[in-house]
Amino acid sequence: MATVLIIDDDPGIQDTLSLMVERMGHRPLTAARLAQGIATARDNEVDVVFLDVRLPDGSGLDALQDIERVPSSPEVIILTGFGDPQGAELAIKSGAWDYLEKTASAKEINLALDRALQYRQEKQLAQRGAKISALKREGIIGDSQKLRACLELVAQAALGEADVLITGETGTGKELFARAIHRNSRRAAGPFIVVDCAALPENLVEALLFGHEKGTFTGAEKSRRGLIAEADGGTLFLDEVGELPLALQKTFLRVLQERRFRPLGGSREEQSDFRLVAATNRDLDALVQTQAFREDLLFRLRAFHLELPPLRERLEDIRDLARAHVDQLCERKNIPSKGFSPDFIPTLQSYHWPGNIRELLQTLERALDAAFLESTLFPKHLPTALRAEIARGSVSGRCAAETPPPPATLPTLQEFRDSIYLQAEKQYLRELLALTGSNIQKACRVAGLSQSRLYALLKTHRISRAGD
Repeated sequence: MATVLIIDDDPGIQDTLSLMVERMGHRPLTAARLAQGIATARDNEVDVVFLDVRLPDGSGLDALQDIERVPSSPEVIILTGFGDPQGAELAIKSGAWDYLEKTASAKEINLALDRALQYRQEKQLAQRGAKISALKREGIIGDSQKLRACLELVAQAALGEADVLITGETGTGKELFARAIHRNSRRAAGPFIVVDCAALPENLVEALLFGHEKGTFTGAEKSRRGLIAEADGGTLFLDEVGELPLALQKTFLRVLQERRFRPLGGSREEQSDFRLVAATNRDLDALVQTQAFREDLLFRLRAFHLELPPLRERLEDIRDLARAHVDQLCERKNIPSKGFSPDFIPTLQSYHWPGNIRELLQTLERALDAAFLESTLFPKHLPTALRAEIARGSVSGRCAAETPPPPATLPTLQEFRDSIYLQAEKQYLRELLALTGSNIQKACRVAGLSQSRLYALLKTHRISRAGD
């Protein structure tokens, strides 16, 4: 017998759903307000929640994550009298099992509940029988709700063989999560081959991926295996897959479907048993609309989708990230570990981190260098530009009346994001060169980039090695 919680302020809906639940052989619980419903879910082993959207003390959609955090982590079925396409999309993306209108038939509601309970039962059996007991998560630090949800998906992905697409803003750690999927999968003993699609020379991309025979083109003095062949028995990680040349996408789609390819100049096809994990910070759906990315390839890549949250949505992880990284830096520099002043972490949590974890780690290294022999890190040790940004935000919050009126027109959200991303990337590169004294090898180590990728970025932003 399952327990079903009904959160709705309409007594008639409560009675109707309670009767339906009882007829199915389950136990109904009811609540007329969000706060009461969340408290009931915490105090009981609840399997499914019927959740209204418009409640006296708030929106059911806004409370989805609070309900998912209760110990029993129930499945949630939104049942609303005010259907809204955007609300339906938000509900599903936030983890709801289904989104129904109250005008739905009793049969539809009954079926949604039955399938949610069946899914929950099978998920619990699978977790008991096959769940990874100790997830290998090297480099993935934190314990926020959003991070734990991502790690649960990593565990699920690791148990299967489906292609995985990891999306998220730059600096969110997409390669770390790709490596975690590989290390926890049955392919862990096999190779993990990284392909930076943004750094592939367009005239050599097919040769690098598929390999080539001797004499196929000028400079091909000997035969060479491609990266796809090297990934046999392991994982092929396509980083920045949105940059894969359009001309190559159709060929690569066939490789994904058949796991077969022909080296350039070769007379026969070869086979490679690889598992694909791809990552991007681009909006692939938008690229499909502009015909810059193949829709059929996107469908294939997105067999299993993992979307990483930006750091500003998991600020509670900053303390653990800062502690771990500062300790690593101190060990590497062979200096005593440093403490944090009481306002150091709150100051970090006040910033919006457009460069995400990568920017945080770079900032901590600069703070450590600024502190030198001092034993404690203070906000004063943080970069001036960052502290000025925080100060500007705090003042603007108090002086809202002085805020200028909004512009008459705005760019699209994607255009705005791209603009902010490019500005942040350019600033990061300038600071990277300044910190490393324009030493390219050291800059590559700090940024985690290949030399070819770093040179390409410097060229894109027209930044010389002198940083001017």
